[in-house]
Amino acid sequence: MTAISLGPSPARRDLLTKRIRLLVAATITYNVIEAIVAITAGTLASSTALIGFGLDSVIEVSSAAAVAWQFSASDHEVREARERRTLRIIAVSFFALAAYVTVDAIRALMGTGEAEHSTPGIVIAALSLAVMPFLSAAQRKAGRELGSATAVADSKQTLLCTYLSAVLLVGLVANSLLGWSWADPIAALVIAAVAVKEGREAWRGDACCGPIPTAGTKAAAETDACGCKPGCTCCN
Repeated sequence: MTAISLGPSPARRDLLTKRIRLLVAATITYNVIEAIVAITAGTLASSTALIGFGLDSVIEVSSAAAVAWQFSASDHEVREARERRTLRIIAVSFFALAAYVTVDAIRALMGTGEAEHSTPGIVIAALSLAVMPFLSAAQRKAGRELGSATAVADSKQTLLCTYLSAVLLVGLVANSLLGWSWADPIAALVIAAVAVKEGREAWRGDACCGPIPTAGTKAAAETDACGCKPGCTCCN
């Protein structure tokens, strides 16, 4: 009878846990700096998209802090027990961002103010576009192997920051070079739409992911390469 592996060995699990802690710490540090620069620059330039981007950084910090809290427990069973609550925190963070950005973007489109050129905003958007993919990929890989839905969800929020950086950069450059003031709130609405999608993914991701099973076992046949059951999208 073939034995079914329930995931990585205890030693490997500890290594992955430490790796996730380091990646979360790096994410928090970067996003604190990003939030300060983006919100300040956005306020000065009356840029809804830039302020929304800065608020996303604040939410990213809260999400990463929730994951840090989960993985601060030395006992694996305690971390597992905190999984569901952490996922809920991440999901609510996404929804809060979407609500704020949507309201402000609609106000901007109705003519309550036009965004001005922002060099600091362009710089921070370009920098995030270069940094965030690496942090996201590293955490997502570790989270998949460990079978942690929260680590995967948080890595997707970091990846969202990459998408937001690209959208924001296009909006800011279009406004600066072409005078398309409407590009800023449109970019903000794209940010809000993606945030809602990722919030829904995080909300229902608590039961999706599991440790990657050993190849050739029944457990492996019932899941995909990252331990997700058919129809699950939390790891995609």
